[in-house]
Amino acid sequence: MREDDLATSLTSTLTRLQNVVADYGSALLAFSGGVDSALVVRVAHDVLGDRLTALTSVSPTNPEEDTAEAVTLAGTLGVRHVVVDSNELEIPGYAANPIDRCFLCKDRLYEICTAEAHTRGIAVIMDGVNVDDLGDYRPGLRAADAFGIRHPLVEADLTKRDVRALSRALGLVTWDRPASPCLSSRFPYGTTITRAGLRKVAEAENALRRLGFRTLRVRFHGDHARVEIDSAELPRLEDPTTRAAAVASVQAAGFADVTIDPAGFRSGGLNVDLGARTVR
Repeated sequence: MREDDLATSLTSTLTRLQNVVADYGSALLAFSGGVDSALVVRVAHDVLGDRLTALTSVSPTNPEEDTAEAVTLAGTLGVRHVVVDSNELEIPGYAANPIDRCFLCKDRLYEICTAEAHTRGIAVIMDGVNVDDLGDYRPGLRAADAFGIRHPLVEADLTKRDVRALSRALGLVTWDRPASPCLSSRFPYGTTITRAGLRKVAEAENALRRLGFRTLRVRFHGDHARVEIDSAELPRLEDPTTRAAAVASVQAAGFADVTIDPAGFRSGGLNVDLGARTVR
């Protein structure tokens, strides 16, 4: 696509999103700080100003770095930002890690958002779901439906690629940030989720990032960790010294055995055991 055509396309995309948000009047955003919600918070703040509130929940299931980045971005943009403690492990049934675990998590999150919106007299609650998310297994969308959550990126017909392109054009530092789902997603369904296990996964992933790897997952299998590294970064592990350092860093987090998955990183990799994926 030529540069002028690209600029026209991005302008059209931005206008669609702005128009969607403007129709809300006032809004509360479930704000994780990831690439999707970062774009929404930027555009919504430009359109709604003080009629926007961003809410971030803090939990043992969320990487601490994500919360810190959400706080920093909200502060940089001047967005009204509410940070709320929410421990999903206290939700009945959540720690057992059923296949609808994400429903339980989002149900709690939207309950918190609804209470905050009611207190502030806010008309609409929204999130950062994009069009591509509708094709994955996301039971959390059922909770969104139940609470009437709006998806401005979907309403404006933005894919993940659109989100990244527009974020880059707007100068958001999050434009190329890797996806960062909750740490519970590293546990195979049916495997009990514990604070200790979550901490091990977080420490292992942070250690790998300190070695320079960006897109990765440490899948939890008890004392065994299966490490997925993005295929573009896998060649680095052909160096024996780098590979040994990667394995040692994961072991230092508390895993006795470590496997580097030769297939590389796969988003939603643990969902493949569910068979055919459905949204609802």
